[in-house]
Amino acid sequence: MGSEGPTPGVTIHVTGFKRFHGVSENPTEKIVTNLQSYMNKRGLPKGLIIGSCTILETAGHGALVPLYQTLQSAVITDSTGPESGPVIWVHFGVNSGATRFALEHQAVNEATFRCPDEMGWKPQRVPIVPTDGGISRIRESCLPVEHITESLLKMGYQVMRSEDAGRFVCNYVYYHSLRFAEQNGIKSLFVHVPLFLTIDEDTQMQFAASLLEILASLY
Repeated sequence: MGSEGPTPGVTIHVTGFKRFHGVSENPTEKIVTNLQSYMNKRGLPKGLIIGSCTILETAGHGALVPLYQTLQSAVITDSTGPESGPVIWVHFGVNSGATRFALEHQAVNEATFRCPDEMGWKPQRVPIVPTDGGISRIRESCLPVEHITESLLKMGYQVMRSEDAGRFVCNYVYYHSLRFAEQNGIKSLFVHVPLFLTIDEDTQMQFAASLLEILASLY
């Protein structure tokens, strides 16, 4: 019998958003743009691979094609064989009224936008995926959100587990990502962050790095 090869690493793909109505500078654009170099300087933990860092349009239906192209690219890149390791999507979005980080446990099949998205779409009580059923349909992350939250709290971060990702673009993207993850045997997590005025940029970069390290340690 041949000897076993090295354990495949965890590949984490990360997204943030561009600016949108009321938020001229989206902190997640800066976090995600700088995350790879920040993690390299910090020292990537063994077994953690950052697969991609992508900035999404802050839009729903009009940006659906590029969203699915982004999600699909991870599956194509990482399905190199039976020895490929776990794949996780981590989506960062801003909640301008928040005072702490929030790990979103679930998304709801409802798009009710309080203002038009960056492509002018303003749905009201519309199912995100009509074939999934009504607007009360919920999809949950299969990651241990409570455990991850507790680990981050022990590290001193102001963070909570959330059951409500809103009904705007963040929830819209998360719902599609959770559905895609279930269909493709991968995992997904959405994280809401405050503005840099509330929690400074350096702390938010540290938080993002710590989150990825915790996710990698689950495997």
